[in-house]
Amino acid sequence: MALFSLWRKARELQKKADSYVSGLLREPSPDDVTWLATAATRGDEDHASWELRYARRAIGQLVAQRDALDDRTASLVAQALTAAFEADAHIDRERFGLVERQFNARVSAYRDALGARGTDAASRLGQTLLAFAGGSFRDVDDKVRRAADIVGAYEREANDALRSVFGIAALPEHIPPSAVAGTSN
Repeated sequence: MALFSLWRKARELQKKADSYVSGLLREPSPDDVTWLATAATRGDEDHASWELRYARRAIGQLVAQRDALDDRTASLVAQALTAAFEADAHIDRERFGLVERQFNARVSAYRDALGARGTDAASRLGQTLLAFAGGSFRDVDDKVRRAADIVGAYEREANDALRSVFGIAALPEHIPPSAVAGTSN
């Protein structure tokens, strides 16, 4: 019976990861696509759409790594994202390796941007989006701020979805968080 219980628990977690990833697969807003195409991709709306898809998915993966309650969540989300990429009708099967490398490069760059300290993190997110889209990103100007707003919204959406799908940590009122972490004096 214990084996069945473990299997059922694993299956439940995978369903949650699939549900979380389904939100990451939403198409970008047409307004954001048009804006990014104008601001960075020299009018190429397909490129702009892909950069926004990559950004949402990369940020979603990183939020799962950073904020999940269960250590298994990030790997389950990564598996679900891989399956989603493999099933994506927008991707030519012969170019899947390229798409995988591009996505991994974006995950790495967005991870660095999220790791920036203070208010610099928001600007770095915007600069990262613009850099991959081929736009100007050196000066923190209106374009960088708008790109930062878009990616910041993706981060908030991912965090809200993560809590909605996987739950929120809850402790009894008489137990401080430091006691659970084993750092209580």
